[in-house]
Amino acid sequence: MSRGQRRVLGAFLGAFLLLLLYQVHYHRTNDNRRFSTSPFDASKVTLNVSINPKYPWRKLPVRYPVAEFQQLPVFGPPQALPKVQSTDFKVSHLIFDRQTSRQSATKKAFERCWKSYQSLAWGADELAPLSGSPENGLGGWGATLLDNLDTLWIMGMHNEFKKAVASVTHIKFQNTQSPELNTHDVNIHLLGGLLAAFDLSGDWKLLEKSIELGDMLYAAFDTPNRIPIIHWNPHKATCHEEQLAEENVLSAELGSFALEFTRLSQITGDPKYFDAAHRVMKLFDRQQGATKLAGLWPVSVNAREELFDDDVFTLGAEASSLYKSLPRAYALLGGQIPMYRKMYEDATFTAVVHNLFRPMNPQGKDMLLPGPVRVTMTENGNLQTHLEAQMHYRSCFAGGVFALGGALLNIPTHQDISHKLVDGCIWAHRVIPLGIMPEAFDVVPCASPTSCPWSERLWKQEVWKKANSLEPEPNPNLNVDTFIEDHRLPKGFIGIPDTAYKLRPEAIESMFTLYRISGREDLLGAAWDMFRAMQNATQTKNGNAAIVAVTDEGSGLTLKDSMDSMWMSQTLKYFYLMFSSPDLINLDEFVFNAGGHPLKRPKAS
Repeated sequence: MSRGQRRVLGAFLGAFLLLLLYQVHYHRTNDNRRFSTSPFDASKVTLNVSINPKYPWRKLPVRYPVAEFQQLPVFGPPQALPKVQSTDFKVSHLIFDRQTSRQSATKKAFERCWKSYQSLAWGADELAPLSGSPENGLGGWGATLLDNLDTLWIMGMHNEFKKAVASVTHIKFQNTQSPELNTHDVNIHLLGGLLAAFDLSGDWKLLEKSIELGDMLYAAFDTPNRIPIIHWNPHKATCHEEQLAEENVLSAELGSFALEFTRLSQITGDPKYFDAAHRVMKLFDRQQGATKLAGLWPVSVNAREELFDDDVFTLGAEASSLYKSLPRAYALLGGQIPMYRKMYEDATFTAVVHNLFRPMNPQGKDMLLPGPVRVTMTENGNLQTHLEAQMHYRSCFAGGVFALGGALLNIPTHQDISHKLVDGCIWAHRVIPLGIMPEAFDVVPCASPTSCPWSERLWKQEVWKKANSLEPEPNPNLNVDTFIEDHRLPKGFIGIPDTAYKLRPEAIESMFTLYRISGREDLLGAAWDMFRAMQNATQTKNGNAAIVAVTDEGSGLTLKDSMDSMWMSQTLKYFYLMFSSPDLINLDEFVFNAGGHPLKRPKAS
């Protein structure tokens, strides 16, 4: 080889090494940036989102700009947050074999539903399982698709995941079939799904879509008091029409942005998302001690005037997202913002005193259920609380919240409460012959939390009262036994105002959380019984369908042509994780948002 040839070869090798070093540095920088909690520096964001045409919402003029963004807390040395997931899982070979079989059955159930969605409703929000037709109700962007990206990854369906991601990249969020969007639902299901899938896979295309959707939702915060519009018309926003927060909105919907917006800021380094959600949560913090039931927030609030003066307080359907977010936001922020701990402690203190009760039951089980409380004004001007002993399926989330909060904040009594709350939901499933708890039912609250003997006579008296309370004129001749038989009331239930089951996840969600934290082995069998009951009752040719009345049996069981995306993205996901190795989505590494999406907890810098 001549000297000239050696020089050319040496120059080529040198250039190659420089290029290789650049690539290594580039990828390390991007990998570190993924979990950065440093203040935002636009010059260091490689996505160039400020001019990327994929982000049209950044071009929208801001009517009410923020003078100074609240910055993310900087993670210093490892925080003193305790480990929450149990390290003492005693699983025998027999139980391990059962778990493997159960996990496989759950995955097969998901695969059936996913295959039907792919072939019959791909790109639509949902599949109607009885008619096999596509349905749209959440933007028309493919809610089931976005909601299940992380489920596909968790279940190891990576080929299907790649196909789904390829389809997601073509979604244009500025084009929506819906004249009005529920920003709460879009946030917890769609943005949460994108962020979780990015955290799990590291696919930057998903982060781009997260920023695109996050910017769209951020535009709903452009109101005079920076409180977001929940029932939002994005078309009016793009036409620069005036935006005002609503005068009547659920408090849970307002308080549901903390996890997703915080995580988006953590990943991108842009503080605007965290700032937007944190401002809302600071409003809740200021109002917490001034409501009619101090510690809790009313079901509905006037967001425009920032009035929290309603008189109904619950841990049910209208509040779950808000209370779920408190311990999870505290964990996601590494314990750096004590406000979230305080809000959790104050809320649960009040709930334990006023909302939780022991139901009378023939089995004599020491369990708890959460019920709504109404606050009224007496003639002498004092506030009086009234507990309604009615349980809602979505209230089953409370067991998981007490389990996580108790472990994360080292409150042993909350662990005890979580066990009793989870036991209450398991009982409500088991006493129904179908094995599935209804959407809502009424019971008799015990006079004492420590002693509550079963009384057949008292139960029937309360059934009579409840039945007559629903009639314009009381019927003194009402035959209670006939009424119980006709309405198929199990012993302990005095009424079932909503007999449906809508494929909800809250019961298995709390069972999964409590199992991962406590290692309580009997929950595995209870979860399997629950899964089989749901599969047997709801499975159809094209997936699974909601039940009209769980009190019906056999040929009399009627299904509704509806399969909400939460069936796959939450219910089946939690069953799958329940029957999986505890290392899969470890609760010390992830927090689940209200839509069942695991978001990565950043490590200290």
